[in-house]
Amino acid sequence: MKEVVVKVWGDYACFTRPEMKVERVSYDVMTPSAARGILEAILWKPAIRWQVRRIAVLKPIRWIQFRRNELGSKIPVINVITEMKKGKGNLGMFIEDDRQQRAGLFLRDVAYLIYATLMLTDKANPSDNLAKFQEMFLRRVEKGQCYVQPVLGCREFSAYFGPPSEDDNPIPEDKDFGWMLYDLDFRDVNDIRPIFFDAKMRKGIVEIPEL
Repeated sequence: MKEVVVKVWGDYACFTRPEMKVERVSYDVMTPSAARGILEAILWKPAIRWQVRRIAVLKPIRWIQFRRNELGSKIPVINVITEMKKGKGNLGMFIEDDRQQRAGLFLRDVAYLIYATLMLTDKANPSDNLAKFQEMFLRRVEKGQCYVQPVLGCREFSAYFGPPSEDDNPIPEDKDFGWMLYDLDFRDVNDIRPIFFDAKMRKGIVEIPEL
């Protein structure tokens, strides 16, 4: 199946390293799971699955550090389930009572090309075909349509997207990033595991292995 290509860019990005427990520190480049999230924000159907093939880095890797206000805790899932069963309740949180200020190391002024292919899932109908979904995706990219706002790692870092142009060239750099988060393995919902891969950038392009 032919690859589709979409350009994404933004002012800031944070592809959080999971080994950093308190303060957010970004990977040097976009992770495959973040790229998949952007593709699914543009087009998602139960019948299809995205496979990210490679990510091209279009701008030099630059960093910025600043502090942000975050909540120190979250609403327990069991509380949400209980209130849903009751049909009423109060799940609100008061920010002032649980605010924490944390530093973070983020990327700034980023731009990437995401190369990906589509695969049919076991939920596809006999009438479904990859060409139909591919054309649908390209139309949505051309028109700037999305189901939810794509983000660059964190929800507050919105991602802009559009078709690539002839001037979009990867940076001429090679770099080894070491072990990077690939995605989460949801095949066993009772034992969700992270998957990592040895990420290398060659002439501005990070090749993504198939899961």
